[in-house]
Amino acid sequence: MSGNNVCIVAVLALTQLVTASFWPRAQSFSAAPSAGATVSGLFPPNVTESFDASSVFPGGDVVGFPGPTPTGDEAAAIITAPVAAPVESYYPLINPPTLDHKKTNVPHLWGNLAPWYSLPSGTFGLPNSSPQVPTGYKLNSVHLWHRHGARYPTGGSAPSAFAAKLHNAVVAGTGFTATGDLEFLNTWTFELGAEILTPFGREQLFDLGVGFRVKYGTLLNNFKALPVFRTTSEDRMLASALNFAAGFFGIPMFQTDYHQVIVIESSGFNNSGAPYDTCVNSNLPIGNFGGTQSNIWIGKYLQNALTRLQPQISGINLTTSDVFAMQQTCAYETVALGFSTFCGLFTQEEWNGFEYSNDLSFWYSEGPGSPVAAAQGMGYVQELVARLTHTPIQIHNTTTNSTIDNNPITMPLDQPIYIDATHDVVIANLLVALNFTTLAGNGPLPTDHIPNGQTYFVNQIAPFGSNLVGQVLSCSSSNTSYIRFILNDGVVPLTGIKGCTASPDGLCELDTFISAMKERISEVDFAFDCLANYTIADPTQITDGRPPPSVRPTV
Repeated sequence: MSGNNVCIVAVLALTQLVTASFWPRAQSFSAAPSAGATVSGLFPPNVTESFDASSVFPGGDVVGFPGPTPTGDEAAAIITAPVAAPVESYYPLINPPTLDHKKTNVPHLWGNLAPWYSLPSGTFGLPNSSPQVPTGYKLNSVHLWHRHGARYPTGGSAPSAFAAKLHNAVVAGTGFTATGDLEFLNTWTFELGAEILTPFGREQLFDLGVGFRVKYGTLLNNFKALPVFRTTSEDRMLASALNFAAGFFGIPMFQTDYHQVIVIESSGFNNSGAPYDTCVNSNLPIGNFGGTQSNIWIGKYLQNALTRLQPQISGINLTTSDVFAMQQTCAYETVALGFSTFCGLFTQEEWNGFEYSNDLSFWYSEGPGSPVAAAQGMGYVQELVARLTHTPIQIHNTTTNSTIDNNPITMPLDQPIYIDATHDVVIANLLVALNFTTLAGNGPLPTDHIPNGQTYFVNQIAPFGSNLVGQVLSCSSSNTSYIRFILNDGVVPLTGIKGCTASPDGLCELDTFISAMKERISEVDFAFDCLANYTIADPTQITDGRPPPSVRPTV
């Protein structure tokens, strides 16, 4: 017998011994010992280099010889281009097939887990509008709030819990056997981290920064000092802000061409980019009704999928929550790994149901149907008014951080470009605080069907990389200034704002808008909405992001 054959026989014998000692002989299942286990990469290698990297691999500033380096003028494509350049691709991800082979853009149906894409003109009711500056207007300044890029799921999320359910069955010795469409589960492992950006998420924010420079770079010519941008301290937030800056300013210039304010994101710290840390009620059942409503819908729209999938796995009792976790895993694996076998388990109708489950969750917890949404978005509104009026915030009674906002160095009020990085839920809060009522046009949302004429879609409001742009413009033929808002390239009507009249381009006179926002700030009671102990008889009837008038304190 050759040496190689001896080794093979020895390995087989050892494998049989380990298997016999680890698994009860009476059990018979197909799942591998690693099924459902969490695995992670090992890069960079944990080695100590035997050389001085800085001397062996000197930087460009040391090597020299950069060649010609003259720069050109700043771009202004938002003004000069005849049309807006749309974001339509999510390279290098693929659009997975549905179980019923219907032609659909599946990633667009992933709610807040969808990659952002340019919304068609007319999405919000202004069919002739465009992100491009309207003819006859001059661009004065721009305000951007953007979400972080694609990330891994949060710790303890449904996908990781589903993986643990599978792996626990294997470890316990009961195991499972998956067949048919689920056969891949026999060897599937959980390859997702937690909360930090994925490579695709980094790409999204870098590209967003590049796009913003091409559109609005001309405004850099009006700066009198280095720009100051803001983000929060969470890893994915800071990484998103830095990737945006790298795209906007270039590498390595982003390290020197601006200042990055990093606001602490943790319980007890005021932070307009993370208002839930000080809005107590947002973390109580009264502020999380969206989970209740979404679960009702999940139990309905996934019944057929559960009936179809359960016969394909023995040893595991599936629930509609497990099946929903599979849909989430499809989205998370795709934005992290480029593809997921889970995606093909579901029909187009079930993906429509998945999107609606996210719509319900956001509507009732972060949007117009939440009693704390307006209050949580009010910090950003106060800061916007301060920037528009070049006047510091006088009273800090919401989520604003007075240490940062009262300092003209960390909160300059004369910039032509403002950038704030934040979370999906906060963008949803801000839209309510700004009183963009057209998004709430068909609310409240039911839990037993998807309504016709729906106006509130999370994949349009808060996908990965979502961006809300406020353009401040002036009319070339008068001294009148205007403001308008563009959400993921879709112009939003401002008719819900007091004094703002209908405009095909979504314009509202700036003075009118500022006056309405000051009134909005005075009427939204953060202390009550976020901190008071109150009961809502029927939380399904809220449509303005505040507790019902019947429970508010009398003035």
